[in-house]
Amino acid sequence: MGILQKFRIVKHRAGQCRSGKFGDVKHKNESNVRHRNLRRVTGYKTGFGKGRMAMELWDIYDSNKQRTGRTMKRNDWTMKEGDYHLTVLGVLMRPDGKFLITQRVETKAWAPGWWEVSGGAAMAGEDSRAAVNREVFEETGIDVSGCEDGYLFTYRRDNPDEGDNYFVDVYRFVVDFKEEDVHLQEAEAAGFMIADKDEIEGLAAKGIFLHYDSMKQAFQ
Repeated sequence: MGILQKFRIVKHRAGQCRSGKFGDVKHKNESNVRHRNLRRVTGYKTGFGKGRMAMELWDIYDSNKQRTGRTMKRNDWTMKEGDYHLTVLGVLMRPDGKFLITQRVETKAWAPGWWEVSGGAAMAGEDSRAAVNREVFEETGIDVSGCEDGYLFTYRRDNPDEGDNYFVDVYRFVVDFKEEDVHLQEAEAAGFMIADKDEIEGLAAKGIFLHYDSMKQAFQ
């Protein structure tokens, strides 16, 4: 995937919130409820599913992580040198120190069956915090919009041969949730685990935890 370059490491206190769930989200397929709740979480008005994916645009950033005013289509890997897009990762940690991790579906073209935390690309016009609120809620059904900031650090990857250069903002939120509060996005995740640091390190040692080397300090 190219050479990992650290753009900056800026530590903050992890975001904390007492409750991270919506009581009215009870089943994975309650899509209308999820759409309304997502708008409450992010304030970002957009649709889901294939229609959204086909029309999704991402902002292009410069090497100083500033928007250029230009956009790119989702997954259009023709980025020029010095152009970047923004992605986010949201680590969910319970007060007991355990973390929510999810397993990628086997139909994924890249890293099928691997373990990960919630994350994805920020859409055009969407700031980093709104993006992580949306991604965490889409993928787990847990609302972190009421948590404190949660921002930990940013890293950068340059992949000029692949036309894919990006910044990753890493967040950690302390959320008091139970297994029954987790509602997975079926197209993305096959299952989940509430794991401690040692279990996550074990998955990483097997080479099946996505982005671990880049974000392992979020599990400290």
